[in-house]
Amino acid sequence: MKIAIVGTGYVGLVTGTCFAETGVIVSCVDIDKKKISSLRKGIAILYEPGLDVMLKRNIEKGRLFFTTDIQESISGAEAIFIAVGTPPNEDGSADLSHVLSVASEIGKTINSYILVVIKSTVPVGTSEKVRKIIKTELIKRGADVQFDMASNPEFLKEGSAVEDFLKPERIVIGTDNERAAEIMSRLYKPFILNNHPIYYMDIISAELTKYAANAMLATRISFINEIANLCDLLGADVNQVRKGIGSDSRIGNKFLYPGPGYGGSCFPKDVKALIRTATEKGYEMKVISAVEKANEYQKNVLFNKIKNHFNNDLNNKKIGVWGLSFKPHTDDIRESSSIYLIKKLLSEGAIVSAYDPAAMKEAEKILGNKVTFASGPYEAIKGADALVMVTEWPEFRLPDLEKLSELMRQKVVFDGRNIYDPAEIKKAGFTYYGIGRR
Repeated sequence: MKIAIVGTGYVGLVTGTCFAETGVIVSCVDIDKKKISSLRKGIAILYEPGLDVMLKRNIEKGRLFFTTDIQESISGAEAIFIAVGTPPNEDGSADLSHVLSVASEIGKTINSYILVVIKSTVPVGTSEKVRKIIKTELIKRGADVQFDMASNPEFLKEGSAVEDFLKPERIVIGTDNERAAEIMSRLYKPFILNNHPIYYMDIISAELTKYAANAMLATRISFINEIANLCDLLGADVNQVRKGIGSDSRIGNKFLYPGPGYGGSCFPKDVKALIRTATEKGYEMKVISAVEKANEYQKNVLFNKIKNHFNNDLNNKKIGVWGLSFKPHTDDIRESSSIYLIKKLLSEGAIVSAYDPAAMKEAEKILGNKVTFASGPYEAIKGADALVMVTEWPEFRLPDLEKLSELMRQKVVFDGRNIYDPAEIKKAGFTYYGIGRR
C-alpha cells in the first residue's frame, strides 16, 4: 500500500515515518527544498525521541521517500494526507491557507481515484471546503476523476509522539462512504491487530473531536491552576489537594499538575479556534472562554512571585532559568511559558541566563543576544539572585543543592512545576516558592 503525505512538519513527519514502520510505502512532499534535502539524508528536522532512528531505518528499507513534487508523491498512492500547518489568525480563527492551497494542487494533479485525508487540525467544515476546491479544479481541467474525503485527527503528544502513534489510545476516522472506510481500515490494520481502538464516525464529528479533546485538557490544566492560586491564598498545599481529587475515578489524576500556564503548538491555538468557530455560529463558549482567560492570567503568576520577592525591583538582578521549551522532551518553544517569562523579566531590567537540553537554538531565534545561553544548568545559575525552574526536564529533578548554594549569589528557588520538596529546599538554606505550595 502506498500513501502520500503533504507537509513534513511535526505531524506530517511523525505520521509518515510511523506508517512506513508498519510496512506502508510513504512519499512525503514539502515545498521547502532545504528541508527535503535534509530528510533525504536521514536528518531529522525536529527534536522528537526515537524519530531519527526510525527515519533512517525506513529510508534505508526503501519505504520512506521525500520530494518537492506533489505529482510524483501521489503517483500510485491510494490516499493522500494533508498535514500542513494551521496557525492562528489575529482573530483566533485557524489559518487554512496552506490546507486550501494543497487542496487546489490535488485538484490540478490527480488523474485516478484517491482518498484525501485531512490530518491537520482544522475547524469543523474544512473537509467540505477542501472537497469543493478539488471539484472546482477538476471541472476546470474537464477531468472526470473520483475522490473521497476523510478526517483523521492526530492526538500526538510532543515528546512521546512516536510512541503515541504506534501505540495509540484511540484512532478517530471520519468518513462518509464505505470505500473510504475500507482504505482507512487497511491502512490501520496493524493497529487493529494490536487491539488499539478505532472509532469510525461522520467527518464533522471527527473534526470536532480533536478540538474538544484539546479544550478538555486545557480546561483541566486551567482548573488545577485556579485551585493552586487559591491554595496560595489559603495556605493549603495543591499537591495534597490534587491527590485527594485525583483519586476519584470520575476525575482521575492526569493533567492535574499546576504550573505557569499551558503552551505549545496545540492548546492555545485550538482553544482560540474553537471559541471562534462557536462565535461564527452565534454561540458563546462560556467555559472555554474562561479557560483561555485563566491561562493568560497564569502566565504571569511566576513573574509576579519573582517581582514581589525582590520588592518590585528586578533591575540588574540575575535570574537563572532552567527550561525553555513548553514541555520536556521537545525543542518546541511555541507559546512557551518560559519565553513569556523571560521577556517579562528582561522588560524589568533583569539579567537572564538560561539553559535547556534541546530548545536553546530555537529560543535564540526569538531572544537573540538579550539572554545568555548557558552550557549547562549549573553554568546558568552562577552568580544568580534566583533560580527559576520552568520546564521539568528530568535532569532538573535532583539538583545538587550544595553546589547551587556555592554558585548562587542569593539562595532563592522558584519552582514553576512543583517538582521539588519545599522542606528539603528550605533545609538547604533556600527560600522556596512553588505554585500553590505551602
